[in-house]
Amino acid sequence: MNNIKTKTLLYITLVLSFGIFYLLYILSDPKPEDLVGFFKLIPKIVTIDLVIFFIFQKWLWKLKIFKNWLVPFPNLNGTWKGFIFSNWINPETNKKPEPIPVILTIHQTFSKISCVMRTKEMHSHSYISDFIIDTDNQIKRLSYSYLSNPNQIVRERSEVHNGTILFDIIDMGSEKLSGQYWTERKTTGQIELEFWKKEKLEDYPDELGEHPMSKSYSG
Repeated sequence: MNNIKTKTLLYITLVLSFGIFYLLYILSDPKPEDLVGFFKLIPKIVTIDLVIFFIFQKWLWKLKIFKNWLVPFPNLNGTWKGFIFSNWINPETNKKPEPIPVILTIHQTFSKISCVMRTKEMHSHSYISDFIIDTDNQIKRLSYSYLSNPNQIVRERSEVHNGTILFDIIDMGSEKLSGQYWTERKTTGQIELEFWKKEKLEDYPDELGEHPMSKSYSG
């Protein structure tokens, strides 16, 4: 991700590598003339560095101790729920649809983030995603582009399409995502979400209700 603090991470890696080298060097009981032994430590240091980085980018980055100074973006892992407020006008009623119940599942590591949005009628997967963080201008956003795949039975009125979403991240006192979207179908709208659960759902839960367009087309 673009917002990773590369210089800070590099500095920490160098300090960590030196510390590991010093520890291994002392434990190996070296002799001053033993240059071969000195160079043999390098593969071990690299291996330990890689293991530590793997553990960090998978789990440790979530710890509050690393927040802001090393990890500038929040942990959004889990399932979010809310509503889509579409500006699309139904040609049959000449009105906007009712708010559409929706969930957003986010899978995030230190270096990657992916988003899957689901309603009763469709699911969409991100293919480009990143944070936009600018602390000086108080900007904290998540932006991603996606491919939306409506269910086969609604393809006559809702075709496959690409789109982009830009969320403002609100994580002070509450956990919310508030943003707007636009698509190649020339539709736009607002999406309001709140954090729901840590579990990453793989299907839209029926308890959240039907899609409003399904109701109108079913009579």
